[in-house]
Amino acid sequence: VQLQASGGGLVQAGGSLRLSCAASARTFSTYNMGWFRQAPGKEREFVGVISRGGSTTYYRDSVKGSFTISRDNAKNTVYLQMNTLKPEDTAVYYCAASLSSFSDTIATMTNQRADYWGQGTQVTVSS
Repeated sequence: VQLQASGGGLVQAGGSLRLSCAASARTFSTYNMGWFRQAPGKEREFVGVISRGGSTTYYRDSVKGSFTISRDNAKNTVYLQMNTLKPEDTAVYYCAASLSSFSDTIATMTNQRADYWGQGTQVTVSS
C-alpha cells in the first residue's frame, strides 16, 4: 500500500493542525494505521495508532488528550488531529500501516516498526 501524508505547516503554540494520510489500497480497512514523528536530531517516535474499524486507539503518553487519530475507511484516509500544539511537537510526521492484529501492531509500532510507511509532512510549532 502507498501512503501519502499531508496537512503539515507552521502554527503558533496553542494552535491546531489536522494531518491526513491517504492510502492507495482498496483494502485500507484491513490495516491498522499509525502516526510517528521525528524531530530534528532525534530518533523517530511512535505517536499513536488506530484499529482497522476505527473503534480503538492507542497513544503515547505525551500526546494523550491533545492528539486524536480517526479514520474514514470510505475515503481510505486516516487523520491526526493535533490540538494545543507545543514547540516540542515540531517534527516530520509520518503515517504507517500494519496488517498484524491490533495488539501486535501496538507492540511493533511502539518499537518503531510497521509494514508500510508514507513520506513525511513537516509540522513546525513556533513559540
